[in-house]
Amino acid sequence: MHKSGFVSIIGRPNVGKSTLMNAFLGEDLSITNPKAQTTRHRILGILNSEDYQIVFSDTPGIIKPGYKLQEYMMSFVTSSLEDADMFLIVTEIGEDLQEADIIENIRKSSVRTVLIINKIDLSDQKSVEEKIKIYAKRFPNWEIMPVSAINGFNIQKVLNYVTDYLPEAPPYFPKDEMSDRPVRFFVSEIIREKILSLYQKEIPYSVEVEVETFKEDNKIAHIRCIIYVERETQKGILIGHKGSMLKKVGTYARLEIEKFIGKKAFLELHVKVNKNWREDDNQLRRFGYKH
Repeated sequence: MHKSGFVSIIGRPNVGKSTLMNAFLGEDLSITNPKAQTTRHRILGILNSEDYQIVFSDTPGIIKPGYKLQEYMMSFVTSSLEDADMFLIVTEIGEDLQEADIIENIRKSSVRTVLIINKIDLSDQKSVEEKIKIYAKRFPNWEIMPVSAINGFNIQKVLNYVTDYLPEAPPYFPKDEMSDRPVRFFVSEIIREKILSLYQKEIPYSVEVEVETFKEDNKIAHIRCIIYVERETQKGILIGHKGSMLKKVGTYARLEIEKFIGKKAFLELHVKVNKNWREDDNQLRRFGYKH
């Protein structure tokens, strides 16, 4: 008997959804950062064993869209509702889960749902128990599990629950795959994560990374990327004095990319201005954002 299923991970920004999926997979597949809106795409992470295949779907954090890019991001969340065999709704111990439209739709559905209270390492046992009681009354049909994704607490318990209730089905993806995304996508995400870490204010949210060329042999990968910003002033900030900041981005990203692809990398970064790309449907489609 083989089990397979799609499990959608949904929640507001900064509740640790990507950290949770990485903990399930045992690999840093989704980029993580304390800044909001780190996840822009729907990323599938595939966990395989001899008896099952779990296809986790890491989605952007639930927000009220302020511009077209965010509208596309929310469309990824909506699409994850359509094929899910199970939902993992992620909140954190310091948050009161708001019943957004998406949460309400899940509540009305018949799909099995687990409410995960993350970051319990930042609280105490009494507070956790009180939060569980509150949610148990509000969501009586949901399983409620406290976890600490960053410390791995109760991760195996959640996995055991998920596998117990997976439907019987053959694997949806080849058993040696960990994601539906190509290496190029993860290279661009690694670079974007370094920008999220190194820059403040509007810079991280105005940036899109495109892998222009990716050529590799047995020993080395030659990668050329374009970092797009919306304004000339942003380009100057991103590059830094005499290229110092861009060099730092490249150094940190190269080390992470080499770890990810398992070989040396030569990384070439260039910065270009693409005005108002976040509001341009054609540009958004070009960068892989599709309703």
